Parts: sequence; structure tokens; C-alpha cells
Amino acid sequence: MITLYTFTTPNGRKVSIMLEELGLPYEVKTVDISKGEQFDPAFLAISPNNKIPALVDDEAEGGRIALFESGAILTYLAEKTGKLLAPSGPARYEAIAWLHWQIGGLGPMFGQLGFFGVFSKEKIPTAIKRYADEANRLLGVMEKRLTDSAYLAGDEYSIADIATYPWAVNSRTFLGEFLAESVAQKPAVQRWLDAVGARPAVQRGMAVPKV
Repeated sequence: MITLYTFTTPNGRKVSIMLEELGLPYEVKTVDISKGEQFDPAFLAISPNNKIPALVDDEAEGGRIALFESGAILTYLAEKTGKLLAPSGPARYEAIAWLHWQIGGLGPMFGQLGFFGVFSKEKIPTAIKRYADEANRLLGVMEKRLTDSAYLAGDEYSIADIATYPWAVNSRTFLGEFLAESVAQKPAVQRWLDAVGARPAVQRGMAVPKV
């Protein structure tokens, strides 16, 4: 059995989308980060960086495996099933490159914009502008890429799209105050958001966990 430790964040939803796309049975354990549950010793034994998501696969080849870091989990599940990541060649490395682009760029910049622009009681204009400008730049990178290809890694839907969608969709919702106007001027990003968001597995994964 696969056990997913997660919460209602974009990083957590990457893995639930992946599991739904693959059709793998899994159990959900909610780690409420608003209550500090990520610091529970039992969870830290699985995720030493006290972050969600984390995953335990009791039936992994070679024995039980516990993983943390969303990108590592997506790659593991893709290789476990042979789906959503090419086994070799340029398509594989395109997907890995865009996966790392999301992990190193889009996620952190959107996250910082969310903190300074939405969550923080003290609004610091220079910080908000810094992260809004960078988030908009990254949306521009997406627009150029998606103008030339159907999905981030090329013609095929992959773990790169799964990693990026839960963050990018916030440009229309949670971060709409700062990014909606920019997205409205990016038809390729809009097309991709609509296409990925219409996938039944994505819709199911975005609803995990139920709290």
C-alpha cells in the first residue's frame, strides 16, 4: 500500500494528482501544517525536512521506501509505473528540466508572493513588487514554451505539467490580485491551464486531502 502524507498546498497536490493519474490505490494521512503536525517525531522519521508531501510505499521493489520532496516522489512514481516520464532520450530530460524549473523557480516565487502579498499582516511594497515581477516573468517563460508545444516537456503530458499546475492555477485564484491580468494576456498559458484543469485525475487530486 502507498501512504501519502499531505495537506492542502500546491506541493501536496502534485502527488495526489500523480497518484490519481496513475490509478494507484493509496491511503491519505493529513498532516495539518497549521497545527504544527509536520514536527511530530513520527512524521519527521519519514520527512526529515518537516515538509509535506511525503510518501511511503510498502510494496516498493527491494522493500519499503519512504520519500520526501515532491519532485523526487513524482520521479519515483513515474519510474515505478513507466508512465508520465519517458524512459530515456530527449523527452525524458525535457520533462526533468521543466520539473526542476518548477521546483526551483515557479513554486518558490509564487510561494513568496503568497506570503508577502496575501498572508503577511505587514505589507512590504518592495517585497511584493519583487515577487510579483518574478512571478510574471516566469509566466512569460511558460507562455513562450507553451506557444511552441502542447505541454511543458513537449507533445506529451508529463510530471512537469503535474508539478506546475497546482502552483500555476493560483495565478487565477489565490494570487489573482497580482497575476490575473498577466495571465489574461497569455493565451497559451490559459489554454494549458484549461486543458490540464479539465483532466478528471487533476480535479480529483486537487481535492485531496478533504479537510
